[in-house]
Amino acid sequence: MDDSSHKLRQKVIFDSNITIEIMQGDITLIETGAMVNAANRHLQHGGGVAGAISRRGGTVIQEESDAWIARYGPIDSDRPAYTSAGNLPCQYVIHAVGPVWGEGEEDRKLSEAICAALKMAETLRISSVSLPAISTGIFGFPVKRAAGIFMRSLQDFCAQSEHKHLRNIKLVLFDMETYSTFSEAFLTTDWKTKSNDHIL
Repeated sequence: MDDSSHKLRQKVIFDSNITIEIMQGDITLIETGAMVNAANRHLQHGGGVAGAISRRGGTVIQEESDAWIARYGPIDSDRPAYTSAGNLPCQYVIHAVGPVWGEGEEDRKLSEAICAALKMAETLRISSVSLPAISTGIFGFPVKRAAGIFMRSLQDFCAQSEHKHLRNIKLVLFDMETYSTFSEAFLTTDWKTKSNDHIL
């Protein structure tokens, strides 16, 4: 399934020709080159977004995640991992670990996790990537605070000119409350762009 059924959408296009879209829906149904998973450091995909991605993608995702940990050790906010995607509508799953609320330096770590995942998509020569609201589920990061960090991090990343492959970033929010909070942050961000297209 593509994302044509996701009616609540907004987008912005940067001078670097990267488009950011935010939408409400199920990230596991979005067709992109890579899907970002909100993972834990040991890539054990039990619940939340990670559990949904692992269940829909199949056992290969957990098997390859275990192999990654065995070879490279636990991931961190600045060191994501990637696996194949199994049955998901993408080529890769990029596993990014955001901070647990209360562990310290949460804002920096969340921004770092977002940018590191996008940089990995660029390294994988992916033209499109979908992201969930990293850390806002069982990790407890306040949604409104996270929304502002996402907008600033995406703005900073897209303002750079060296991106050769990544052209479309889809921020996919599962529930309406999270979408509404991120939508408000989106609308109040001073995007440095060549066009805005708010589809409400």
